[in-house]
Parts: sequence; C-alpha cells; structure tokens
Amino acid sequence: MANTIGSVPIVVIGIVGVGFISSIMVFVAGGGPLAIVGGLISLLGCAGAVLIWKFGYIFIPLITQRANVILMDNEGYEIPPTQDVIIKKSNNLYYASAFLTIRIFESTVEKSEQENVVYSQYFERAISDLKFVTKITYLLYVEDVAEKRKDIETKRAEAQLRLSRERDKPQPDVIKIDRYERELAMWDVQLNKLIKGVKPMGVVAYAQTTAADISKEGAAARAKEQAKTLKTVLANSLNVEIEFLTGDQMLKCFEWERFYPITPADLEEAVA
Repeated sequence: MANTIGSVPIVVIGIVGVGFISSIMVFVAGGGPLAIVGGLISLLGCAGAVLIWKFGYIFIPLITQRANVILMDNEGYEIPPTQDVIIKKSNNLYYASAFLTIRIFESTVEKSEQENVVYSQYFERAISDLKFVTKITYLLYVEDVAEKRKDIETKRAEAQLRLSRERDKPQPDVIKIDRYERELAMWDVQLNKLIKGVKPMGVVAYAQTTAADISKEGAAARAKEQAKTLKTVLANSLNVEIEFLTGDQMLKCFEWERFYPITPADLEEAVA
C-alpha cells in the first residue's frame, strides 16, 4: 500500500517533527516562557508519537471517522473512515472486502481419523450454506519452544479462569462452557507436546469476503453483512472464535494477499 494508507507511520513522523522543532525553540530561547512552552509541546509531541505508534489502530480510526477521511493508494484501493473494509472500483462496479481472524482451539493432529472425518463434514456443510465466495487462509510457522511454553501456560491460565467464571454464574452458558473446555484441552495437549520435546507449529488463520455494488456504500454494506454471516456460520460449525479485523490488522491481511510474512515475529504481531 502507499504511504497514505500506512497513515500511522506518517503521523508519527509528523509528530516527532513537531517535537524536534519545539526542542529547537527551547534551545534558542535559552529559558523563559517560550522555552517552557516549547518544552511542553516537545514532551506532548513525543508522548503522542508513542501513543499513536503503539495504539494507532484505536486512535487513527476515531480521527478519520470524525474528519471524514478516506485513505487511498496509487493502485485505486480505498479505505473508508471506519477502516473496516477495503474498496476498489473496477468495470463501473465497486468491490469491497472485509477480513476476519479465526482463532482455532482444536488441531486435526490430535483428532482421530473418525473425528477428522466428522470435522471435515462440518466444515463442508458450513461452506455449502454460504451464498457468496469466501477465502480462508492458514499461515504456518515454527515457534520458539521456551517462549511458546510461557505463552501456552499464560493462555491456559486465562482459559481456566474464563471457564471457572462461567461455571460460577447463576445461569451459565452451555455453549461457552463447551468452547472454554475445548480451549483448555487444546492448551493441555500443546503443553504436553512441548514437555515431550515436540517442536511447536504456530498458525494464523483469517478469512476474506468480497461484495460488489454500483456504489461504495452499497459494496461496503454488503461486505460487512457477508462478514457477519461468515462469522456466525464458522463459529457455530467449527467451534472457533471469529473477530472482525480493522485498521492496521486488516491492512496486514490485505498485504498478505500479495506478499506473505517471512518471519515468525511478523506473524505473531499480526492478528493476535
């Protein structure tokens, strides 16, 4: 994407530039009210740069929505202020794509042959219910054993806590309990594998759905509606968690459609 779509780095550079100029003001003034004002501006500029760099996926959509800004690159792709779809015009039609991340709590490696057959049937049944084209992508990579074990132990504890809280409710949700139990079982299996010396394989999965219309608004609305349907179908059929991707996370998946990441760090920082 062009620099205009990678808006967070540009904003950060601009804010750092303001801080640099303010620092020069402090140096030139040599003290007094102007130096104090310059110092405060410099401090605020640096703090703002760090906040936007770390949490730009929160702040930038808010800013663009209020300012009614549409980001665009030189290939004709547009991102509306909501930053939840990517739009392009082709042959007098607008095409809008929405992205979702898929959190998988079960691995086919741990399943029996019969369980894999049943799981595949569920998947085929879920896909056959869709009335639109969907692309589901899996990216695999080898993970660091020590870091992976810490991560699994942390996530296992979190899953155990969620399960305990749901069970303690006056009217627990049976579906949530089943999902949390499956998640906890998945972490137990992965932890046991690490203890046995099996190298961990990480996976990042996401889905893309595209809709077309004669207007930008219509294409975006259709893509979002398809994404909602896809979320419901996959979550219920495959017992996975689905989340809509926006801002930088959506852009990363869009870039992966052309050039996939080449390091585990790139993947781990993506849609986690």
